[in-house]
Amino acid sequence: MPRSARGAARLLGFVLVTAALAACAPSAADPAPASTTSTTSSAAPSPSTTTSSSPAPVPEPVALAADRGRRSGGVVAVGGGDSAYNYAPTLVVEGGKYRMWWCSQLGVAQPAGDDVLYAEAPSVNGPFTAPGGAPATPVLSGSGSGFDAMHTCDPSVIKVGGVHYLYYTAAERDNLDNGSAVGVAVSPDGLTWTRQGNGPIITPSGEVIRDNVYGAGQVSALWLDGWVYLMFTDTTGAAAGWNGAGQFVLRSQDPTFATGVQALGPDGFKSAPDTRSRTRSIVDAFSADWMYVDALQAFVIAHSTDHGTTLTSWNRDFTAKPHPPVHIPGPWQEGPGLVRTPTGHAPASPEDPCGRVPVDVVRATVKGESGAPTDLARFGLDLAGVPGCATKEAARVLDGFAVPSPENTVDLVLAGEVVRVERRSVAHRLARRVLDRRPPVVDRLEVVERVPAEAPAVRAPDGQVGLLLEGDRLWLVNDAEVAALNSSPITDVTRGTWEDYEKAGGLRR
Repeated sequence: MPRSARGAARLLGFVLVTAALAACAPSAADPAPASTTSTTSSAAPSPSTTTSSSPAPVPEPVALAADRGRRSGGVVAVGGGDSAYNYAPTLVVEGGKYRMWWCSQLGVAQPAGDDVLYAEAPSVNGPFTAPGGAPATPVLSGSGSGFDAMHTCDPSVIKVGGVHYLYYTAAERDNLDNGSAVGVAVSPDGLTWTRQGNGPIITPSGEVIRDNVYGAGQVSALWLDGWVYLMFTDTTGAAAGWNGAGQFVLRSQDPTFATGVQALGPDGFKSAPDTRSRTRSIVDAFSADWMYVDALQAFVIAHSTDHGTTLTSWNRDFTAKPHPPVHIPGPWQEGPGLVRTPTGHAPASPEDPCGRVPVDVVRATVKGESGAPTDLARFGLDLAGVPGCATKEAARVLDGFAVPSPENTVDLVLAGEVVRVERRSVAHRLARRVLDRRPPVVDRLEVVERVPAEAPAVRAPDGQVGLLLEGDRLWLVNDAEVAALNSSPITDVTRGTWEDYEKAGGLRR
């Protein structure tokens, strides 16, 4: 949410008003069903009259238990230097580390205005530091001209096809009525960013001019089945509340949203000529984040209320709220950032991916001397009793896990398919974890490959190692240790020979 420190204090008032208006909800430890009454802005779309002459029944929400409440011992990340505020983080857990981008302001980053900072840590409890050891490093600042000349803020980062996409709120200058908009940049590493297009991808719709003149921004992105979904604020949107609160959704298979844009409305997603359709809001909130939870087959939105951070769910097609709200208590000021996978999905529970969902947020907890939010801290809990892995789609959460097989071997689940591994020691090396119990849904997945003991292995000139399985199909593995555990003799091959093998995929975790 780009603004000066004075502007932050002013707009924060709108956030607090929104929290006061939010419906009261059960505690984190004892969630209870919410009222079935919905506001107009977040109502489910009407059933299609082409498939039924009467409205389809809406299933009763299924309450989820919540336990293992947790919080960091203190502040997990700071901007360092002369940064007066730190808020609106986006977090990605990748490669055994937690990566975080957030909004701050550093005098060394020019021009003067909001900056996107970056730091990483081995734990979500921090401390987060830049790769060089500093508290944080600025990775995106105002361009000096155009819609993002002065401010870049509210980052949301996803990784699709090896490319990082950063969606951010931008403003040309301070105090520009309804001047906030959304831009996008790309990066190979999440550190060096290149802006895309010649302007913003989302601008205020201008449908209703309200006292809150923020505009469009506070974007949150995720990737699901070939689509990038963007959730964002637009205080001029027709379906926003009286004070501009609301969260709108657009999606496109083009991550830059230059083509093929669809907008979520009362009757689901419809093609839109541009990105200015605001006929439906899915939650009455300002600064929010979301993720897709594969075990639940649902979107979960994190937004601030009196209770701390409230988790609101929508099913896959936004026709029903499958679970009552759950709350992560504790102090907050602005911007819950969910810990997510690179595609914006919920991380899998390492011990029970089908029955638990770990949910952690980092949020600003106090107003600093400038009057703007700061002191980023972590809060979290587990959703328990999750009816996960009931379908093949929900079983995506098992990707990378291994389970016992009916042949006294171990089944490694990869992208909805099964690779049957003869030796448990090899499966332990390849899998994220070997579970003690076999979810019934795995019986419905196809066994596409078998890894017998002593299968031949080959090594490329650059050191890559693979197992040659049926039909000389090459499966990449972590390293030579996997071959040793499998008693697989390794043959060094030329680059040409390596390239000639049929590449079946990777068994590497």
